Amino acid sequence: MEHSRCGIARYRLKFRSAFRIPSHYDASTSKTSKTGGRTPTMFAVWLAIIYGAGLVGIIFALFLARQVLGSDRGTPEMQNIASKIFQGAMAFLKRQYTTIAYLAVVAAVALGVLLAVLQNSKPTSGTSIDGVGLGIKTSVAFLVGALCSGLSGFIGMYIAVQANLRTAAAARRSLADALTMSLRGGAVSGFLVVALSLMGVTTILLAYGGTSFGSDFKDEATVNNILTSIVGFGFGASFVALFAQLGGGIYTKAADVGADLVGKVEAGIPEDDPRNPAVIADLVGDNVGDCAGRGADLFESTAAENIGAIILGAVLYKVSPTHDAAWVMFPLVIMALGIIASLIGVLVVRPSKKMHDAMSDLNIGYYTTAFFCVIGLVGVSFWMFGSTGYADANWKFALCGIFGILTSFAFVLFTQYYTAGAWRPVREIAEASKTGPATVVIAGTAVGFETTAPSTLVIGAALLGSYFVGDSIPGLPLGGIFGTAVATMGMLMSAAYILAMDTFGPITDNAGGITEMSDSPKEVREITDALDSVGNTTKALTKGYAVGSAALAAFLLFSAYLEAAKLMSPSSTVQKPEPLVNLANPVVFVGGFIGAALIFLFSSMTVRAVGKAAGSMIEEVRRQFRSDPGIMAGTSEPDYARCVDISTRGALKAMVMPGLLAVGTPIIVGLTLRAQGAAGMLMIGTIVGVLMANYLNNAGGAWDNAKKYIEAGNLKDATGKVLGKKSDAHAAAVVGDTVGDPFKDTSGPSLHVLIKLLSTITLVLVPLFI
Repeated sequence: MEHSRCGIARYRLKFRSAFRIPSHYDASTSKTSKTGGRTPTMFAVWLAIIYGAGLVGIIFALFLARQVLGSDRGTPEMQNIASKIFQGAMAFLKRQYTTIAYLAVVAAVALGVLLAVLQNSKPTSGTSIDGVGLGIKTSVAFLVGALCSGLSGFIGMYIAVQANLRTAAAARRSLADALTMSLRGGAVSGFLVVALSLMGVTTILLAYGGTSFGSDFKDEATVNNILTSIVGFGFGASFVALFAQLGGGIYTKAADVGADLVGKVEAGIPEDDPRNPAVIADLVGDNVGDCAGRGADLFESTAAENIGAIILGAVLYKVSPTHDAAWVMFPLVIMALGIIASLIGVLVVRPSKKMHDAMSDLNIGYYTTAFFCVIGLVGVSFWMFGSTGYADANWKFALCGIFGILTSFAFVLFTQYYTAGAWRPVREIAEASKTGPATVVIAGTAVGFETTAPSTLVIGAALLGSYFVGDSIPGLPLGGIFGTAVATMGMLMSAAYILAMDTFGPITDNAGGITEMSDSPKEVREITDALDSVGNTTKALTKGYAVGSAALAAFLLFSAYLEAAKLMSPSSTVQKPEPLVNLANPVVFVGGFIGAALIFLFSSMTVRAVGKAAGSMIEEVRRQFRSDPGIMAGTSEPDYARCVDISTRGALKAMVMPGLLAVGTPIIVGLTLRAQGAAGMLMIGTIVGVLMANYLNNAGGAWDNAKKYIEAGNLKDATGKVLGKKSDAHAAAVVGDTVGDPFKDTSGPSLHVLIKLLSTITLVLVPLFI
């Protein structure tokens, strides 16, 4: 192709990081390439790996689902309780996703109209697509991303509410059977979510012209058209994930707080006691929050980060003397291999029949997954980058990916340290319960603040290490930023196994409730209690993993935003472009202030929403106890449906305003303070959001497991007397757990999504801000 036909010098770039061409580049070199990396045959091989791994993940999930659904369903009493949980969860999800669907359609139409009008009045440089075409393509991508995100959440919850009954039934046999059942039930969600994300991003890329990367180099506008259109997919996924996490989190904690404070503290009845009117709503909440919400969360994480890496890969595709499609396809191939590694990790978990620490079995599966992720990452890096024309790109990018894997490993370890009962932080909170609820709250708050330090060091080390290693590749522009993208992909390789461990938590929690309410033998409840305690830890470490990946992804997407907003150094310094955002600029400074305030205001609104909905739940439970003495006597059944309805209405009403705040703020900031102000908001909002999410997640998890630590009989007074259930120390720990409930299950997880939503929405709407 002649240089004049490419017309590269004539195009100003929208995504300049994705489209910047060095002045020394000669497009004619594309004809002289002898590498097989960009041939249609090799491109087809990569697609076969991606879709093949996606199909393997789906088939494996279906195999596990069939295995779970075909297992023993327990006693009739267990089945009766499980059916009420299932009905409540499905009713809530139907109403929630109906509301989200309306919001998503309105958002898609508004997005399409804005982009269409903008493109026609102020054409985006570097593209050849007209305004209407851009608006339609972006809106369709938004709706597809929203649909896949919603489907991921639904799948996670549906399987979980089926696996909880089977786990309770398996606990009658052994801890090993119950652990295997709950992990495999969680794995159904994990593999389907990651496979849908991988195949969804790949399909939208191909549908919008991505096959061009597998043929001879076309023109710059073709690539620009593809990338400007697919960003909507990530925005749609983030949009649905935010509302799913908000609604589920508010629901679950309103029910949990009401059940705990009135049932445990005031009435003095055990957790999951069938006499508690809020108990079914509480068990339903475990699924709609931790399963549906987390499934949508990790779906949008993998989707947005894949798209961000593809955008950066496009610039390397274009500056590479061989125009090697490996730069674009590498993130997708890496995620595909992550599915296979996670599959192996699930299969190696073979717990002992004897009572033991179940966390050690799950750790073995995770270590195995990480090991095969390293092997796959190194192998693919040498295979795909070996012929790109840049010295040492293969092993240096492999090292960047290993930094990401080590980051996920570090987050898993230090989250376990801060939230598991075997270590100092949780025991410190438990000891504080001897002197009342105030000291419990103080101790837990201190633990939460402490956790921000190791998370900052880990994230900082990963970003700096991957950036400088990538930046050291001779002659490769933006190699440092692409190195951070590879690190992010490395961290996300184990997403399927991590999500399996996360869904393991609500499944075991529900199983404990089912065994308690069905009056199962004590030894069965001991097994489900042990798994429930481990589940609290797995849920906490998954949230740490999610916020860690959000931090890495936010830097990647922030870099893409700077390029799209033309806030990078001019083309004369293309080899080492530098950002042109100055915090001393009052506009940037104010934008940063707004970003920080957004995190606090959003957290305030979500915690207040839980408090308000919980207040209604508390009043209802008290009313039922007063009006029907037969409930406490065990002669009449509480009105469970009424409590489920209160949580449902409260959650759906309360989720709207925080969601609109999250979507509206970056738009208003961008329109008023323009691109520089939006950059400040993104930068400071991301930093504060990551730290706040760590504090909320880990403080809440530590409070929860301090209560579990006491309930297991591990706390003793000065004379050696066990301070267990119904003791003053236990009552104090319940108060701490209640304070931490909206932290760890509503505000913290919602911030994970908010961080990435800020990046995707500003990236989509950046033409409005320039």
